[in-house]
Amino acid sequence: MTLDDVPAAERLSDAAFFELDSRQRRVTEPDPQPRSPAHQATWESRTAHFVRTDPAGCWVAEDDTGMVGMVTSFRRETLWCLATYAVRPGLQGAGIGRPLLAAAMDHARGCTRAALASSADPKAVRVYHRAGFALHPQMHLTGPLDRSLLPVVTKVREGSASDIDLMDSVDRAARGAGHGPDHEWMLGVWRLLVSDTTTGSGYAYVDERGRLALLGASNRRTATRLLWAALAEGGEHAAITHVTGANQWALDVGFAARLHLTQEGYLGLRGMKPPVPYVHHGALL
Repeated sequence: MTLDDVPAAERLSDAAFFELDSRQRRVTEPDPQPRSPAHQATWESRTAHFVRTDPAGCWVAEDDTGMVGMVTSFRRETLWCLATYAVRPGLQGAGIGRPLLAAAMDHARGCTRAALASSADPKAVRVYHRAGFALHPQMHLTGPLDRSLLPVVTKVREGSASDIDLMDSVDRAARGAGHGPDHEWMLGVWRLLVSDTTTGSGYAYVDERGRLALLGASNRRTATRLLWAALAEGGEHAAITHVTGANQWALDVGFAARLHLTQEGYLGLRGMKPPVPYVHHGALL
């Protein structure tokens, strides 16, 4: 993949995931929507970041009609992460995805850990299982936010680039590797909240939609404080996504905020256990 490929990769992945979401939509859920212009811009910026940091982990497949598949992956210290993997709708099962994933996984050589966030698509789940990933169900907490339920949160401040070392230290303890240059990208597009006290440290990013994007902490008390702060800084419709069963503290917060619980997709891990206390991002892990 090159930087010039990024807009076409965005359109292909948006079409692929929109088709998947439409096919798997529950009757109680609203109709899926394509990415908003703001979300498109963030996706393209993040993917260009991966192409710059990890060109050997980002690939496209083409035929005479143009791009038919894409994959992005990256290495951070000893951790390899699969960020996005998609094939043009209507072409799944045509042999396009396998060489793409193989090319990306070649970038994982020498890494002792690997992670990905999978949709609930049965074909994708089987592929990841065959590749040696243990599958951990992800839970999502969503719903209108009743601000009268929000507690008063203290010991949380605005973060900055001066907190990157602190955050990488938290990341290494939780998932075995820092985010490194990803923090620089996240600081440019999202809002950062930090808690650093004598009893614990942690951080939380609030994304362009006002939702929690990523959270890591050294203990559950600090993580809980940051999650409440992120909800308070967000919009009127709250969403806490990508919660694994190992992070029951996040369910405590979600239920206290009277959010609705669903299960969607899986965190795939190889050579590691689910990070705790931690709420991963779907692409940055």
